[in-house]
Amino acid sequence: MPRALAVAGRVLRQLARDRRFLVLSIAAPLLVIYVTKAALDSFNVPFVNVSEFVVPIGAFVVHFATYILCAIVLVRERTAQTLARMFVNGYGRAAIIAGYVLAYTCVATLQCFLVLAELELLFHLSYRAQTLLSIYLVIWLLAVISICLGIFVSNFARTEGQVMPFIPLVTIPGIFLSDVIFSVDRFPRWMQWLSHATPLFYANKVIQGLIRADGTLADNWTRVVALLIYGAVVLVLATETLRERD
Repeated sequence: MPRALAVAGRVLRQLARDRRFLVLSIAAPLLVIYVTKAALDSFNVPFVNVSEFVVPIGAFVVHFATYILCAIVLVRERTAQTLARMFVNGYGRAAIIAGYVLAYTCVATLQCFLVLAELELLFHLSYRAQTLLSIYLVIWLLAVISICLGIFVSNFARTEGQVMPFIPLVTIPGIFLSDVIFSVDRFPRWMQWLSHATPLFYANKVIQGLIRADGTLADNWTRVVALLIYGAVVLVLATETLRERD
C-alpha cells in the first residue's frame, strides 16, 4: 500500500504540472453536456422523459473522458521509461496499477460531481437526494472501471499513435451496445452477447433502475454486483497484462 500511495502521489504531481491537460480533461465533458442540452432543446420532443437519456449520456461522457485520459497518459509513461524505472526500483505490478487507479480516481471524482451538477442545473432532474447520490456513485464507479479499462488497453500499445485505434474500438460500439440509444433486445443474438463486454451496458441498467423507480442501489443490487464484477475482471486483466519491458 505505501508503494501504491507513492505512485499515486507522483502521478498527481505530474498532472498538477500539466495544467492545460488537466483543465481540458475536466472542461471537455462539461462542454459536451452543454452541447447536448442545446441539441435536445432544438428538438423539443414532448412526452419524453429526457432524464432517461441525459443521465446515461452523462455517464458515457465521463466513461469516454476517463478512458481516453488513462489510455494516452499510460502510453506516455511507458515511452518515457517511467514504468520501466518503477519496475527496476522494485515496484510490483499490483502497486503500480493501484497507484495509477488511485491518482486518476481523484480526477474522476471531480469529473463525476461536475457532470452530475451540470445535468441537474440544465435539465432540472426531479429526483430525491438519495437517488441523485446513487446515480453519482454509479457514474463514479463507471469512471473507475473506465480508468482500469484505459490502463488495460494501453498495455497493448507502445506509442500514443498505436493507442488511438483502441479509442473508437471501445467507445463507439459501447454507445450502441449499452442500451442507451437503441434497444439491445432488438439486436441479433451475437450483438446482445457482445453488449456484455462494455461497462456502460451494466452502468446504464443500474441508472435506468434508479431513474424509472426513483429507487436506491439496494433496490438494484444485482445490477450493481454485475458492474462490480465487470470492474474486478478488468482490474485483474490490467494488472496481469502490464509488461516490465516492451
